[in-house]
Amino acid sequence: MKNINDEEQFIFRRMVDGDKEAFRFFFEKYYTDLCNFVNIYLNDPITAEDIVQDIYVYFWDRKEDIHIETSIKSYLLKASKNKSLNYLRNEKIRLNIQEKLSEESCASYETVADADDDRRMQEIIGKAVASLPEKCREIYILHKEKKLTYNEISEELGISVKTVENQMGIALKKLREFLKPYYEDLFILFLIAVFC
Repeated sequence: MKNINDEEQFIFRRMVDGDKEAFRFFFEKYYTDLCNFVNIYLNDPITAEDIVQDIYVYFWDRKEDIHIETSIKSYLLKASKNKSLNYLRNEKIRLNIQEKLSEESCASYETVADADDDRRMQEIIGKAVASLPEKCREIYILHKEKKLTYNEISEELGISVKTVENQMGIALKKLREFLKPYYEDLFILFLIAVFC
């Protein structure tokens, strides 16, 4: 144990032999300095104290295995630095995991919310379409859901293209009236885009 002054060398040897008063000497002598040192890294006085206390617990528990090459203070400062850096590294990993889980949770919530909005939107559209007069409803469904052109609807139903146009005009007007109470809902913007 070179470079350790005679007094500390003597006290450390007593501590290795199990002398708790020797341990108390090192605790009281360096505790405050170590807390301040660790707090420089963490900027968190309470956590800094926890870390320093852990270091002292290790210092006592492993006293027979510790090999000090410079001084007790240097050893404790080095241990404090290493434990502070490990804490910051682990905290960064924890925050990254927490952020990832939070993002996944939000994404999951948004997916459920979107699904709820879609279902509600489809229900309202279904009611709106069901409220149309029979001929309007038939032409609307052929055009909007089956994607037939006015000419194709005209041929399928045996009516003029003009009649198809007129019926679609009536359908869209009635749908707008039906949907008017829902315009304040956020998702109704999608409905307006579909029908207007």
